[in-house]
Amino acid sequence: MAIRFRTWAAAGILLAFTTLATASAATGSPASSQAPVDATDRLIIKLRDTAVATTAASQRQAQSAGLARSHASRAKRLAERSGLPVRGARDISPSVVALSLHTTLSGDNLDATLATLRANPDVVFAEVDQRRSVRAVPDDPLYASQWYLQSTETAATNFEDAWETTTGGAGTVIAVLDTGIRYEHPDLTARALDGYDFVSGESSTSFASANDGDDWDDDASDPGDWVSAVDSGSGPLRGCEESRSSWHGTRVAAMIGAGTNNATGIAGGTWAGQVLPVRVLGKCGGYDSDIVAGMRWAAGLPVAGVPANPTPARVLNLSLGGPGTCSSTYRDAIADLTEAGVLVVASAGNDSGPVEAPANCAGVLAVGGIRHVGTKVGYSSLGAEVGIAAPAGNCPDVNTTFLCGFSLITADNDGLTVPGSSSYTDDSNYNIGTSFSAPIVAAVAGLMVAVNDDLTGAEIIARIKSGSRPFPAADPSIPTCPQLDSVTLQCNCTTTTCGAGIADAPGAIAEALRPAARIVAPTGNGAGQDVTLDGSDSTAAPGRTISAYAWTPVSGSPAFVGPTNGPDATVTVPASGLVTVQLAVTDDAGRQDAREVTLGKKPGGGGGAVHPLVLAALVLLASRRRRAQR
Repeated sequence: MAIRFRTWAAAGILLAFTTLATASAATGSPASSQAPVDATDRLIIKLRDTAVATTAASQRQAQSAGLARSHASRAKRLAERSGLPVRGARDISPSVVALSLHTTLSGDNLDATLATLRANPDVVFAEVDQRRSVRAVPDDPLYASQWYLQSTETAATNFEDAWETTTGGAGTVIAVLDTGIRYEHPDLTARALDGYDFVSGESSTSFASANDGDDWDDDASDPGDWVSAVDSGSGPLRGCEESRSSWHGTRVAAMIGAGTNNATGIAGGTWAGQVLPVRVLGKCGGYDSDIVAGMRWAAGLPVAGVPANPTPARVLNLSLGGPGTCSSTYRDAIADLTEAGVLVVASAGNDSGPVEAPANCAGVLAVGGIRHVGTKVGYSSLGAEVGIAAPAGNCPDVNTTFLCGFSLITADNDGLTVPGSSSYTDDSNYNIGTSFSAPIVAAVAGLMVAVNDDLTGAEIIARIKSGSRPFPAADPSIPTCPQLDSVTLQCNCTTTTCGAGIADAPGAIAEALRPAARIVAPTGNGAGQDVTLDGSDSTAAPGRTISAYAWTPVSGSPAFVGPTNGPDATVTVPASGLVTVQLAVTDDAGRQDAREVTLGKKPGGGGGAVHPLVLAALVLLASRRRRAQR
C-alpha cells in the first residue's frame, strides 16, 4: 500500500520530514588547515627551540646584521640552504618568522619547497603566508536575519567560515524533490534549472492532487497546494487537511541556492551551482511511486517515458516523509542512487517520535531539528536513525509577542491559493520544521562536493558527521533525550538520539579536503591464503596527491608478506580466525584518512565475510565508473 507523503502547514508554521545515513567513520586530522594557494612569494616558518639563539649576545649579533633577532637570521639561512633566495625576514612571534622571497613559487614547486622545509628537523611548521580579505559576508539585505547561516547562536551552522574556502561549485547540482518552485522569484531565477513534474493524476481525467490539469510533464513550477473545505469534504482529496498553499518547494530551494551577494533578498547556503526542482508533491502530498521516479530522474537514472535528465544532481534533498519503516521500494531506489554516487538528504520528521520514511532508510542522511540553543526542538523526530542535527526554527517568544524570534528566513509567495507576489518569510509569517533543517545540510554537502567531487555519498555522510560540533552541555532544567519535557517536548540531545552532532559547514569542508583511503579486496574471505589488498584507488582532494601509504595490523595478528608502504600489500590469512588490517594514507598537505578490512573465517567453520568497508569500496568504484560514463 502506498503511503501518501505530505508537508504540513498549520497556523503559519510549515513542517515536514527528513533522513538517515550509515557510513564508516573517517580517521586522522589535517596537519594544516590552509586552503590551496596557486602561487606565493611569502612563507611563514616556525623553528624549534634548539634552533633559536636566545642569549643577549646572539640577539645583538643578529641586530647588527640588520635583522630583529637571531631566529630570523637562522630562518633566512635555512631557507637559502634550501635554494630559496630570501628578500627579507621578519619576526612575528618567538620562533616564528615571516619570509619574503625574490621568486614566486607555484604548483609542484611550491609543494616540493614546503615539503623540504617541513622535513627539516629544525622546523616545527612551514606554510604559505596567505593574503586575507574582508570576510565573505553577502550583501543580501535579509542576510542579517538568517541567523542559521551565521555563528551567533549555538545551533547555527557557521557558513560564513566555510565561504572563506568555497561558496560552491559552478557544476554542482542539488535537486529539491518537493512541491515545485515559483521560477519568477527573484532569488531563484538565476539558479533554478527546468526540472520535471512527477505528480500523477488520479485517472486519465482527474488531476486534483496535481492541480495542473495533467499528469507527468516537464513543468516543475508550483501551481499551489491549497486544500479547500470542498476538497477535504469529498472527491479525490477527501479527508485531507484544509490548508493554504505552502510554497514549500520555493522555501526549501532558496535555503539551498538563493541568488547570493546580489543585493536582493536572502543568501543561500551555496552561492554557485544550480538547483534542480523536481515536483513530487501536490495537494495533500504525493505518492511513493511518484517520489521514487523523481529521485531516479534527478540522479540521472532512466525513468520510462521521461526524457533523460541533462543535469543529474549529486545531492537530493527530500523535505518530506510519512510514518512507517523504510519500504522495499525506497531501499531499492536508494541502492541504485548510492551506486551512482548520489547523496540523499532527508528531514527526520515533525511528530516528536520515531524517524519517518524515507529518512529512516539505510544510506540516507537523516537530519533532525534543534532549537537555537542546541536542544532538540519540540516537534522534531528523534532516534538512532538521525545522522546529524541542524537548526529547525523555534519560537520561544510567540505566546507573548506573536512573533517568532528564530524563524528560518527564506523565499516565499504571498498567494493564499494560486500564486501571488514573490515574498519572504519573517518573524510573523514564520518558517519552522525539519523540512528546513534538511536543506541546510544539503547546502553543506554541496559545498563539500565543490571542493572534492570524488567523494562518494557514504563518504560525504561520514565527513559531515566527523566535522560536526558537539551538542552543548545538558540543560539541567529539561530531561535528556529520548525523555521529553512534558510541555515543550524538547530534550537535551545525545549522539544516539539527535545525530552525531550539530552540522558545521567549515568542519565539513575541512573533512572534505582530507584524502580518502579505499581498499579493494579479492572476492571471498581469503582463509588460508596470501591475499593482496589493493589501495591504489585511494584519492586526494583536487590539487593534492597521496604522499604516503601505511598498512598496519589491527587485530588477529596478520602477517604481511613484502612491503607495507605502498598502495598494495599482501597479508597471510590464517585458515581459521579473523584478521583485520588498516590502510592509512597521507596527502602532501599532511592530511590523513584510514580504512580497515577484515578477512578470514570464524573458528568452528563459520564463514567470514569481506569487511563492510571493503564492500563500500567496491560500491564506490562502481559509482565512480558510472559517473565517468554520464
